[in-house]
Amino acid sequence: MASGKSSFKLILGSSSMARQRILAEMGYEFTIMTADIDEKSIRKEKPEELVTALAEAKANAIMSRLQNTGMLEKDAHTTLLITADTVVVYKGMIREKPCSKKEAREFIKGYSGGHAAVVGSVLVTNFRTGASKGGWESAEVYFHDIPDEVMDNLIDEGIPFKVAGGLMLEHPLTLPFVDSVDQPQHCWGGPFCSIKEL
Repeated sequence: MASGKSSFKLILGSSSMARQRILAEMGYEFTIMTADIDEKSIRKEKPEELVTALAEAKANAIMSRLQNTGMLEKDAHTTLLITADTVVVYKGMIREKPCSKKEAREFIKGYSGGHAAVVGSVLVTNFRTGASKGGWESAEVYFHDIPDEVMDNLIDEGIPFKVAGGLMLEHPLTLPFVDSVDQPQHCWGGPFCSIKEL
């Protein structure tokens, strides 16, 4: 557990409740700032390249905004920015957030009794030095059959429209239908291992 009082200021460049919870559970104090970029304008063939490119684009957008407003110069503390992105890969197709109730249902129905890969990236950028560290991670998730009633409830709550692939694994309605998660593949030492190194 990290100390609540850090020698650096931490900005989470995401509105994701899951990412906020991870940082809070690690004991970090942080502020939230979203990038507000057009994610659909950034396309890559490989999911790991896409999530990496999106995390970098989010970091660049937030850094540019802070530099333009002079906020960085006013803060003498070292500032670290964390940006991230996630997609789901189902039968070789990259899935981001569904755009309609019909698409959300198609996504979830496809996972029912099947499996999909979750690919995520994290980038940590030091505003003072310009250094950045990050990487991506992938895990295969296997599902039990998901009842239509559960799909309806998830869609009614609007959950699928907030997350890549339309399914929040840790949600109380979803979690009972997660059969197993394979050991992840990755190209780093861990999602937040870079914070102290920067």
